[in-house]
Amino acid sequence: MSIYILAIESSCDDTSAAVLHNRTVLSNVIANQQVHAGFGGVVPELASRAHQANIIPVIHQAIKTAGIEKHQIDAVAFTRGPGLLGSLLVGTSFAKSFALGLAKPLIEVDHMQAHILAHFIEKEGKDSLYPEFPFLCLTVSGGHTQIVRIDDYFSMQVIGRTIDDASGEAFDKAAKIMGLSYPGGPMIDKLAKSGNPEAFRFARPMIADLDYSFSGLKTSFLYFVRDQLKINPDFIELNKADLSASIQKAIVDILMDKLMKAVERTGIRQVAVAGGVSANAALRQAFLKQEAEGNIEAFIPEFQYTTDNAAMIGIAAYFKYLKKDFADLSATPYSRSTAR
Repeated sequence: MSIYILAIESSCDDTSAAVLHNRTVLSNVIANQQVHAGFGGVVPELASRAHQANIIPVIHQAIKTAGIEKHQIDAVAFTRGPGLLGSLLVGTSFAKSFALGLAKPLIEVDHMQAHILAHFIEKEGKDSLYPEFPFLCLTVSGGHTQIVRIDDYFSMQVIGRTIDDASGEAFDKAAKIMGLSYPGGPMIDKLAKSGNPEAFRFARPMIADLDYSFSGLKTSFLYFVRDQLKINPDFIELNKADLSASIQKAIVDILMDKLMKAVERTGIRQVAVAGGVSANAALRQAFLKQEAEGNIEAFIPEFQYTTDNAAMIGIAAYFKYLKKDFADLSATPYSRSTAR
């Protein structure tokens, strides 16, 4: 069976379109929104306006790069949620119109499920290794931190999640305290490479079961830096690398501690990581260290599939297409996932 899917992702501040042929990505175009940098975070109203400006050229480029004609598309997929409602509405409305104009089926995709299913994209010209069911996945981003048990492509159970802030938020907040540019996570990752992760120690949360908490860590970092600045106004500038390495180690330690507890509790040793924070070098090294010690079999996504992108929406839609699981024109976006 030969299936071509056009996928659209617009959950936050990146407008993305991709074309997949079965499980192979033919194109994956992403338009970033630089307008938010000066505000230190995503401004929802500005994001939705930028999506409206970007979506047509991005989709045009995705189809052109894929080397196909519009009539070859078998289905149109879109992110239904979770995310910013204004941004999601742009992608949802365009997907509906495009599918209606082509008389093709419409496929709705959950953003967080798509991050996980990105592990099943085929790498053209390469031997592909995929996790086997059941497996665990640590999904980490600016808005989500979850441990998910995956028993099938669409049978997923969240067995641990943050009770307050996401790990990506902790990175961004720490970066903002240090005066780093937005987005702060990649900046901390870069600075940490030349820093000492043992230079400073910050509070670790004591949360029961497999849930996470990062609000206390953020507060600990804030108070520590504030107190040091009273002693030496140049403290941040003199210690940026060590501060970055230390806060990064704290976040990664928290993530891996609960994840390894989940491995022990479930007996599942195949473990994946997904989401924007999965691009972090220290987190990837922690996964590989656990694999080298024989504790898990690790699955780490390619960098291009870590951040929000339409290719992951396309692969999720491919598996839905095989089930004939189509959406209708009444589908509306949702800002929060109700899955537990």
